[in-house]
Amino acid sequence: MIQELFDLKGKIALITGGTHGIGMAIGKVLGQAGAKICVNDISEEKLEECKAEYAKVGIDVYAIKFNVTDEADVDRGISKIEEEVGTIDILVNNAGIIKRIPILDMAVSDFKQVIDVDLVAPLIIAKRVAPKMIEKRSGKIINMCSMMSVYGRNSVSAYASAKGGLKLLTANMTCEWAKYNLQINGIGPGYIATSQTAEIREGNHPFNDLVMTRTPANRWGEPEDIGNAALFLASKASDFVNGHVLYVDGGILANFGYVKGENDIPV
Repeated sequence: MIQELFDLKGKIALITGGTHGIGMAIGKVLGQAGAKICVNDISEEKLEECKAEYAKVGIDVYAIKFNVTDEADVDRGISKIEEEVGTIDILVNNAGIIKRIPILDMAVSDFKQVIDVDLVAPLIIAKRVAPKMIEKRSGKIINMCSMMSVYGRNSVSAYASAKGGLKLLTANMTCEWAKYNLQINGIGPGYIATSQTAEIREGNHPFNDLVMTRTPANRWGEPEDIGNAALFLASKASDFVNGHVLYVDGGILANFGYVKGENDIPV
């Protein structure tokens, strides 16, 4: 049955930073497909607020506080998930930050912080989760990459460096773990309509014009578009898909080129 390919009943999914935005959209889709959803954050307030949001779609989420950049805290948090919920079958490395600062103005400490959250943290968490996946010869790891895994842009050097590294880390995880029946893939979101992009989607903001003129689908993506891609990569339907980054961008990478002046628009 086709429906069985996307059935996640009995699976346990951890979505880092799954308390809001794209992470929550992924959690809702995977939860509605039957998975038990676990999310983390460093904010107690976000963890409490997200429970009500998940409950609106009938999902009883397991929310836990831990810092994705701290190995000891990751071990503590995942150990608690394993004790209270069960062994993780699906890992979505979604937690991330961005600092929009030109290279000459960026402190090295800011650059390192972005690298730690966006690149080192997925390594820390995957290293903690993968051994049990390997032991049972089953597991799905989804790393949230970016269109900036493949191109640069003004003022996002740390973010693009981290996401480019995450794309290659995904490939290297595949080279080492695919033989144990783990599927490790990435998702590269296009420009998505979230609360974080609300300001630049309103009125006549120049970046909104850029997105609308360069995206062949002629719209911003919705968080659910990313959730649907995650469902494919978390399900049996993707059992022979490995080391791939699925760009969910409405075709913008197929159409995106430099036009004088546009590369100076901050985003």
